[in-house]
Amino acid sequence: MIAVVIGAALGLLLTLLGTPLFIKFLVARGYGQFIRDDGPTSHHVKRGTPTMGGAVIILAVLIAYTLTHGITVLLTTASGPTASGMLLLLLMAGMGLVGFFDDAAKITKKQSLGLGAWAKIAGQVGVGGLFAVLALQFPNAQGQTPGSTAISFVRDTVVDFAFFGPVVAAILFIIWANIINTAATNAVNLTDGLDGLATGATAMVTAAYTIISIWQYNQGCGRPRAVESVCYEVRDPMDMAVVAAIITGALIGFLWWNTSPAKIFMGDTGSLALGGALAGFAILTQTQLLFIILGGLFVVITCSVIIQVVYFKATGGQRVFLMAPLQHHFELKGWPEVTVVVRFWIISALAVGLGMAIFYGEWVLTQ
Repeated sequence: MIAVVIGAALGLLLTLLGTPLFIKFLVARGYGQFIRDDGPTSHHVKRGTPTMGGAVIILAVLIAYTLTHGITVLLTTASGPTASGMLLLLLMAGMGLVGFFDDAAKITKKQSLGLGAWAKIAGQVGVGGLFAVLALQFPNAQGQTPGSTAISFVRDTVVDFAFFGPVVAAILFIIWANIINTAATNAVNLTDGLDGLATGATAMVTAAYTIISIWQYNQGCGRPRAVESVCYEVRDPMDMAVVAAIITGALIGFLWWNTSPAKIFMGDTGSLALGGALAGFAILTQTQLLFIILGGLFVVITCSVIIQVVYFKATGGQRVFLMAPLQHHFELKGWPEVTVVVRFWIISALAVGLGMAIFYGEWVLTQ
């Protein structure tokens, strides 16, 4: 538990103190955000605000994770980094790299469009595929690998691809993991667009995963306090809690500078990295379908875009919303940006609360 506290504190301090330094670096080089001309006119004042702030979050998480394990190894009998923790950071950093190339393309082209859709998807699939392959490796003494071939809700109880044999199961898992990763990264990317919205909403979900992972550790199969009939067969849950706490702390520190009026945007570097982290938590904690509820705000916003596009094409140009994603619809309805952000945070908090209630309720009901 001491590692969770240390990690959260380090993550917060690194982004809180490091972000203004990065802002100065970006301003000196003119790396500013380009704003869509068809977006809300109130956003035009944001043109030129430093972007790629997600790089600070990623670096802070990587440094905090390294320092946390270094400190805890010295102070306790902790064994250091785990396969699950390293894989999650690999997915986060890898997706952040894809986002970095997208942000760099926007800056180079001096427009709001970066990488092409297929190039971005190729990057997401490449990183997600590598993560999925590695997640089925590195068994521990109990034979548990970081990833599982089963589709999970709050544990591996839905469908297990192992029924089809090891080779087919591995292929299906890689496809399934890529679906989760691509959906999560694009969902966070669509949510990012108002000052602090994606940062705050993501912090709520990673805070939930901190609690979930600690609970899975305490109720892990073989643990003294665990109820064996409903224990969790998850590899390295405490290290998952450490990573989740670090990301939560880093996001809170970044939010200090990202809240309205934002001094820096996370850019695709941040939104894709955070989406990758959320996908990693869902896969490695075996809560894949529960993530749909925990990330309810991301799901709603993504669905608003799908509905808008499908209806627009089906009706020859008519729209359901004034603008998609959904947050911009309410801006055009006259809601101040801060009002939209806070109300959407409330929706995110309610979704996280519902997801946590389901997670705990399943454990109570299955005893």
